[in-house]
Amino acid sequence: MSSAAKPSPFNLPNQLTALRLVLSVVVFILIPLKMYVAAVVVFVIAASTDWIDGWYARKYGLVTKLGRVFDPFVDKIIICGTYIFLAAEEQGSGWLPRAGIAPWMAVVVMGREMLVTALRSMIESEGGDFSAKMAGKLKMVFQCLAAVASLIALKHFHDSPTAALPTWLYWTLHVSVWLAIVTTIYSGLEYVIAASRSLRR
Repeated sequence: MSSAAKPSPFNLPNQLTALRLVLSVVVFILIPLKMYVAAVVVFVIAASTDWIDGWYARKYGLVTKLGRVFDPFVDKIIICGTYIFLAAEEQGSGWLPRAGIAPWMAVVVMGREMLVTALRSMIESEGGDFSAKMAGKLKMVFQCLAAVASLIALKHFHDSPTAALPTWLYWTLHVSVWLAIVTTIYSGLEYVIAASRSLRR
């Protein structure tokens, strides 16, 4: 492919990624302001653009070097940042707070993302392939679901501090949070194993 035929780094998929970064900042502003419903709406829109920009780039041949770096970077910003802000909300103490996201969970999520970023940089700098695996994609789905459920739970406790969560929300929150943590750890280990194999080769 000639240089003239290469897709522009400022194409639509990368513009959507930039929009997702801006929306992430909006989410980080809304959570401390206790505007949880608005935070849910903006978070869902931002998370949706992650699927749209990737699909559009692959379908129309608009994958760029900038996009390969920018897209996962923004993914990490919105997930890690959201979990940090959720963990910082006043939820009560305990292994699993009322609204689901504990500080140690934010640490697990951030640690996994930092590790995978370092491994990807090392492997791809040597010409290896370190593309996303199915476990990593499922991890993202569960992380987003857990974040949305936690925001809805925070809204519930903000309006009714002493009221228990509705049954559907209680189970959605707890199941999604633990699935997010398990898949986060599992996918991280999967990348470590893949990296070790690549290095041995």
